[in-house]
Amino acid sequence: MIGAILGAGWYKGTLGWEGKKNIYGDRLAFLAQLHLYYADGTEEIISTDEKWEYKLGPILFSEFYDGEIYDARLELQEWMNPALYDKDWKKAKVIEYRKDILVAQENIPARKMEVIKPVAIITTPKRETVIDFGQNMVGFVRFKVKGNAGDRVVLKHAEVLDKEGNFYTDNLRKAKQTIEYILKGDYEEIFEPHFTYQGFRYVKVEEYPGKVDINNFEGIVIYSGMETTGEFECSDDLVNRLQKNIVWSQKGNFVDVPTDCPQRDERLGWTGDAQVFIKTACFNMDVALFFTKWLHDLAADQFENGGVPFVIPNIFFSKTQSFGDEHSSSAWGDAATICPWTIYQYYADKRLLEQQYQSMKKWVEYIRKQGDNEYLWNTGFHFGDWVALDTIEGSYIGATPKDLIATAFYAYSTWILSQTAKVLGYVEDVEEYTKLYHNIVTEFRKEFVTPNGRLAAHTQTAHVLALMFDLLEKKDVEKNVEMLIELLKEIDITDASKVDYALTTGFVGTPYLCHVLTKYGRSDIALKLLLRKKYPSWLYQVLKGATTIWEHWDGIKEDGTFWDANMNSFNHYAYGSIGDWMYSVLGGLNILEPGFKKFLIKPYFEYFNYVKLKYKSMYGDIFVRWEKQVNSIKLELIVPANTEAIVELEKIDTDTFKILSQENSGSETGIKDITINENIIKISIGSGNYKFEFKKI
Repeated sequence: MIGAILGAGWYKGTLGWEGKKNIYGDRLAFLAQLHLYYADGTEEIISTDEKWEYKLGPILFSEFYDGEIYDARLELQEWMNPALYDKDWKKAKVIEYRKDILVAQENIPARKMEVIKPVAIITTPKRETVIDFGQNMVGFVRFKVKGNAGDRVVLKHAEVLDKEGNFYTDNLRKAKQTIEYILKGDYEEIFEPHFTYQGFRYVKVEEYPGKVDINNFEGIVIYSGMETTGEFECSDDLVNRLQKNIVWSQKGNFVDVPTDCPQRDERLGWTGDAQVFIKTACFNMDVALFFTKWLHDLAADQFENGGVPFVIPNIFFSKTQSFGDEHSSSAWGDAATICPWTIYQYYADKRLLEQQYQSMKKWVEYIRKQGDNEYLWNTGFHFGDWVALDTIEGSYIGATPKDLIATAFYAYSTWILSQTAKVLGYVEDVEEYTKLYHNIVTEFRKEFVTPNGRLAAHTQTAHVLALMFDLLEKKDVEKNVEMLIELLKEIDITDASKVDYALTTGFVGTPYLCHVLTKYGRSDIALKLLLRKKYPSWLYQVLKGATTIWEHWDGIKEDGTFWDANMNSFNHYAYGSIGDWMYSVLGGLNILEPGFKKFLIKPYFEYFNYVKLKYKSMYGDIFVRWEKQVNSIKLELIVPANTEAIVELEKIDTDTFKILSQENSGSETGIKDITINENIIKISIGSGNYKFEFKKI
């Protein structure tokens, strides 16, 4: 016999903080077709029709946000045995529905990927019994229990404990994250929920028959079954913990959709979060199918005028209703161009560019039609530099002018579109959008740069975007780099000679901040930002016990209190975008040709005793390890077959450079060329294993 259990899920379940239901349909249904091939060559097809039967089962309630209620006493015994199952079943109703909308599974499905054992049982000051899993995770608890029929297990889930050490759920907003299991009794029972998942580290046991034994509980981690492709490790344990936090936030928010957070009444595919993190995501895991599926959804939900909803799948807006411009924000809608371009860079597959090209073009043309100047975007709604620190307390939108951000991303998306057209051979579009890009840049300079060449907006993010997207004239670059550095400076009020550096950037500026500093020769300041331990910083969160990336730099404040509970996720990957800088600068791995057909290895040999990086590219494993010896640095490399690498070593004593070993493999192997220019060595190498040694200046 064939059976299925149906749940509301994305289709008709509750989605969003407004409690919307039935967004995609209001009836549960099951469609199946089984093909049987017999030894004699005949085939039989069994499909769902009016002969099928249904019956309500033990799942009384199941929703993403609120959890599940399961009454084991109602389990359907022996339903699969025609001779034994009870007859109290009803005939299924056949629903006529178009089949041409069906699409085969594109993404790797979400699966049970890991099992975590709890580390402790805590009795809180409020006398709550709380299980600590030691890791903020996404999934559910599988437990064993023995008791009488009708006894209950009630579990509630949370990410953190409050200042006093009590169970804290205010940041979940309306999400209940509660599992209730009613025992059938008499023997040991094992349960895990079916159509829900939770974001949690801590589980409060509100009811449980008998003693709460830590060995009866385990955390089941779920996420889309993506292969791990990247590894990063260094000599600083705090930075290693940060890398783990980045990966755990990716796992927890890549559950078929790139969600913003996995715990509160949201868990939506926010476009802005996805685009700022995508490069980091591509290093850590094979996300090609994951983003292919999501970008197809983006194109399907894109409005006729080219606008892009804030979240994909779109649960906020009707495609036919009139709502003005409040559906598309700069840096959020730009996921339409940034994401497919990034996937192409990492996987060298033109097919996604071809599939998404019209969506990319529609987005740029949508921006072009906003306002009365086709080269500026100064109208409509924008999230700005979301949750930046350079604005008033409690505000979500940073101080950087929203029209500056919008026009900067307009230029960037137009540049990406012109490059995509070039890759695909669309000659007329290359000419059209290259011209448009230059006109946007010219207008940006007129609108946002003073006659003396300084940016009119004195914020870190304004300078970061202008410098990252090459929106300034060459003569004005240096003075704006210096202004960015001034804006980053934090003077000790007790000693003016002491200068530290602190960021105030939000979701828009943070992903590019350290890259801009490196681009203009100030990796030393970028490294100080990474290693900073005081608030605001990445390591501040680590020192506060974070095991995932937080939504706010001060999700937990220095005095132990919380940021506003209305929006305070402790598993939010956007600021994890620093990973991309760690891999490309500390590890030194950079793409020169799509798919790592050709790549640059240019590590930054400061502070750390060693840095190790491994990436599984389309051509094979790339390996980089550098380690400081007593008087030198050793660099080990693996370049996969049919690829080429450029190794660039800066600020070294070129007279001390040695080739310790090389083991060549495949075609185009070995060292092809070595160029020495003052304190810089550039080496062109083919596939093989290499070891170099040299001294730093």
